[in-house]
Amino acid sequence: MPHSLTKIWIHGVFGTKDSLPLIRKDFEKQLYQHIKEELEKELDCKVRSINGIENHLHVLFLLSPTYSIGDIFKNVKGESSHWCNQMNFTNEKFAWQIGYGAFSVSESIVKQVEEYIKNQKEHHRKISYKEEVELFIKKYGLVMVSR
Repeated sequence: MPHSLTKIWIHGVFGTKDSLPLIRKDFEKQLYQHIKEELEKELDCKVRSINGIENHLHVLFLLSPTYSIGDIFKNVKGESSHWCNQMNFTNEKFAWQIGYGAFSVSESIVKQVEEYIKNQKEHHRKISYKEEVELFIKKYGLVMVSR
């Protein structure tokens, strides 16, 4: 095959430092749009959905064959926190947690994951971010990796 062909959907999750409620409603749409543009223009990742609540966000995107998952999250989190601080969206310093979650998504459930992401505010009326992470760890048999 003369060309490399890939189509790998990633469900990414990352939170604010110390789970502080830094993503306020008055700028969250700008933040999500900024992250979408960073992923698409700078990292060659097509974004299908992005949403969250005050202390974390979820994003569904196609993984670029050019960059590693670690590089993508490092760049997006670093650039977007810098941007938030330049824009003075909060009185506190805006920062993301060190870690992230990245899960491959089968083409057969992309629409289901997209709906899950779109309904984050409703979802988190019933379950906290911490409980959600614990469920992911248990459900998928995840192992915590330190860097």
